[in-house]
Amino acid sequence: MKRVVVGLSGGVDSSVAAYLLQQQGYEVIGLFMKNWHDDSVTISNDCPWLEDSNDALLVAEKLGIPFQTVDLSEEYKEKIVDYMFNEYEKGRTPNPDVLCNREIKFDVFMKIALSLGADYVATGHYCQKSEIEVDGKTIYQLRAGADNNKDQSYFLCQLSQEQLSKALFPIGELTKPEVREIAAEMELVTAEKKDSQGLCFIGKVRLPEFLQQKLQPKEGVIIQIDKNNPVYNLQKKDDLALEEELISASNKIIYSPEMGKVVGKHQGAHYFTVGQRKGLNVGGTAEGLFVIATDVNTNTIYTGMGSHHPGLFRSALFIEQSEVHWVRPDLALANGEQMEVMARIRYRQPLQKAILHQYENGMYVSFEEPQSAITEGQFVAWHLGDELVGSGVIS
Repeated sequence: MKRVVVGLSGGVDSSVAAYLLQQQGYEVIGLFMKNWHDDSVTISNDCPWLEDSNDALLVAEKLGIPFQTVDLSEEYKEKIVDYMFNEYEKGRTPNPDVLCNREIKFDVFMKIALSLGADYVATGHYCQKSEIEVDGKTIYQLRAGADNNKDQSYFLCQLSQEQLSKALFPIGELTKPEVREIAAEMELVTAEKKDSQGLCFIGKVRLPEFLQQKLQPKEGVIIQIDKNNPVYNLQKKDDLALEEELISASNKIIYSPEMGKVVGKHQGAHYFTVGQRKGLNVGGTAEGLFVIATDVNTNTIYTGMGSHHPGLFRSALFIEQSEVHWVRPDLALANGEQMEVMARIRYRQPLQKAILHQYENGMYVSFEEPQSAITEGQFVAWHLGDELVGSGVIS
């Protein structure tokens, strides 16, 4: 009998995952990960992890499976929280959820599970796994979840073959309503529970307040750049080689204060991210202002008016070679090679037609349609059909 450790989060998805594994004849153990201690940053006085671990315990009792809480807050702080602050300080926007899966759930947590004699680790992610054989070797595929609205393969875009070989995603072929229905039939306490928001595991933390603990506020100016600024019509040279063209398409525009006008003040450029619209508190413009660039060195925010402002769009991005990750290493591109893919630069974004261009120093991803708010530090993930085959950090 194969043994599976399920990460019970106290939500409906992982509850149903545990139940389905039980039905499939696995020996199931439930583990709740506690990843956060510092109550000084949660917004309300409800203590989300306590409530969640309690729900996870009730589900385990209902299913009659052993249950335990593991405290991973030290690893979480070191691998996720510190990384987030470092990234924000550099003026980049990290994605803690992607990292959390790579570094915590499918690494630290997986090692604990394997030490308990588990054959697999299961989570309540909406994605699917399949196997194929390539040159006599088993290769694991990470595929989109059957529920188009809920596909979460993006969050697992940094997993390796080794991690996938030990992973199970029992609800991947179900839709969210079907999952809720099963939970209701089984009278699981989590059946009606709302989906969790907020940082993976930390609970209800508002990001700026969380960041303010570590990154001191400092006042700077908000500058508005006109959409007809000459910086946007630098004529394309026709005789550029492909690589030079990609470099120019993926480079971000460097703004300076004299290119625009001061329209307001802010409390710290590192609290803002490209494409952000809320929190600027600048009134009196015909359309909303969007952040088009931040400069943490001069503590300046550059904005443009309206969602079609040219400062929001770029047709390519670059990934440094050390940050290029293939879920399917057998498909990795050699220097000079290209691949047509469907890609997304954020969770829930519809997949976009793109071409990967591999060079010695890294990979360019060029999009058929220019993309809004390509954000440094976020992940781009690329697919062939419904299979997620690789990803990288936008540089």
